[in-house]
Amino acid sequence: MAWASVGSAAEGELSERSVQVIMEYAWTLTPAQYSKKDGTVIMVDKQKPDQALVPLDIAREVVRVGRLSAHAQACNLPEEQTMNHRSLMRREIEKKKWSDQQELYINQLHLTTVMLLTGKIKLVEKDGDKEVVVDEKQAPQQSCTEEQKQKVRDLIAAYVKTGPALASNERGAASPAATGTVEPK
Repeated sequence: MAWASVGSAAEGELSERSVQVIMEYAWTLTPAQYSKKDGTVIMVDKQKPDQALVPLDIAREVVRVGRLSAHAQACNLPEEQTMNHRSLMRREIEKKKWSDQQELYINQLHLTTVMLLTGKIKLVEKDGDKEVVVDEKQAPQQSCTEEQKQKVRDLIAAYVKTGPALASNERGAASPAATGTVEPK
């Protein structure tokens, strides 16, 4: 991960094409069926992406937040990574404008961004076709300086502070979705 980009995780803008490519990757990794902790099952019609995808401006924000979560993961800041993810999801859920499918996709887009930047998934080209594959081998070990860690902490704290308050039980151990491990059903 290029640490020159830590600041750009919050400040820099990705091109429209870059966001669209990450959106496409996230769509390929979005499960057709997902069971929430409360037992609710979300069904995603993979033939109708327009029912689950979100507008480009929302996707750009999700990718921006995902980039910051990836930096937190690289700096071994699991609590900050979790708070960053939960703040994003709380913001989007509180808008009350997304379907369950879209909320799942937003979560998947965040996860995909983290996994792309931390080396857990990669783009593979076979016979001219591109596909996203989960890289089962250990991702390269990443580290950051204390100065970089502090910058990531500060960026996440500023982001979380501008969003809805997180309950005390929402802080703590990293959730599977925030850390790059989602178990679709």
